[in-house]
Amino acid sequence: MSAESVLPQDEAAAKAYLAAAELEAARVPGLDAVAPRPIGRVAIIGGGTMGVGIAVSAAEAGLDVVVIERDAASAEAARERVSSVYARHLKRAALSDDEKAARVARVGVTADWDTLRGCTLAIEAAFEDMAVKRDIFARLDALLPPGAILATNTSYLDIDALAATVSRPGDVLGLHFFAPANLMRLLEIVRAARTAPDALATALALAGRLKKQPVVAGVCDGFIGNRIYATYRRHVEYLLEDGAMPEDVDAALEAFGFAMGPFAVFDLSGLDIAHAMRRRRDATRDPGERYVHIADRLVEAGRLGRKTGAGWYAYDPEGKKSVDPATAAIITGERARKAIAPRAFSAADIQRRVLAVMANEGAKALAEGIALRASDIDVALVNGYGFPRAQGGPMYAADRRGLAAVLADIDEAHRVGGVGSEPAPLLVELARSGGTLGAWRRDLSRSQE
Repeated sequence: MSAESVLPQDEAAAKAYLAAAELEAARVPGLDAVAPRPIGRVAIIGGGTMGVGIAVSAAEAGLDVVVIERDAASAEAARERVSSVYARHLKRAALSDDEKAARVARVGVTADWDTLRGCTLAIEAAFEDMAVKRDIFARLDALLPPGAILATNTSYLDIDALAATVSRPGDVLGLHFFAPANLMRLLEIVRAARTAPDALATALALAGRLKKQPVVAGVCDGFIGNRIYATYRRHVEYLLEDGAMPEDVDAALEAFGFAMGPFAVFDLSGLDIAHAMRRRRDATRDPGERYVHIADRLVEAGRLGRKTGAGWYAYDPEGKKSVDPATAAIITGERARKAIAPRAFSAADIQRRVLAVMANEGAKALAEGIALRASDIDVALVNGYGFPRAQGGPMYAADRRGLAAVLADIDEAHRVGGVGSEPAPLLVELARSGGTLGAWRRDLSRSQE
């Protein structure tokens, strides 16, 4: 792929911008004089992969940690996961076997919920279901001492609705970790409508202690990162249905700087996870939003990604991927079913579309107050979603390209995507005035202080 196909970049400037943005993300207007609450014992509710990763991260930061499971059998399984994850985590550490065993012993695992009575922070890391989380929060509310923080690791659910179910909504916030939680750097801290300032300050202090990169978000579907990622996912599927192939999209975005293209990532994550999310949203999806069925057809054919040896790509026993004619046949069949005449997309076409829709959704989140500033969006997407650091993040890259050009790309994205892909009013305003997303947010932050 030629260098001309990649959008312009200045790697040194982008990296300098991100270094400053990462420091700024930890600063929240109005919290300078707010002292965090002390963090003593930490409870992790749920000993699955995410819960265990969070527990290991907290234990390595020197915190006293207990993982709480629903019954003795689940606790034993969680105990084995802790040992396995810690073994991998410490594989390269220059520690003796006794020292490694001592590290593992930092994480207690139990089915005794009364243990919560001695905890100052509980992080719920259970299944992504509101009824399950409400039940857990009722138990946390009853058992945690006064002043303890009730946190949820939810990726999408309404934390304001969850906070409304307990007697102390000021103690409730989101701590959205990224898998594997003991390795991934981003921690999205979600401030609910009634989160107390010192609870938020405590979450920021916790991020520092865990050596995580914090980004503070407001409550909406997907917060900052998953909200933008969902838009990205929809639009790469539109490109697919309109004429691109998975390998075309992946190659274009890898040339842009992503370590992996989206379809390779989807296969790695498992297509069944996104399929279940789509089914949960079927009842509330706007009929004016374009919906692509190709991924559903893959799942229906048992193609769930790497774990089944086939998804968007085929995989050999060693996990090496290759272009699969069966996937091409499903894509072609769906185009024919909708009478779509495929068109060609260059690498630059694909890159511009992806950048535009991510920046546009970011502009909506910024105007709504979900993100404090444009740079926070860039920090989240670079540290949690693989957006190339050399490009600075979607908001920075959009400003660099010029918002008038980005708006033209969004007009096309709206034409093909329908409801949900409309140009952000803020993007329209800035494109017309010659402003930038970065400067607008900094000005707004100063006006709020």
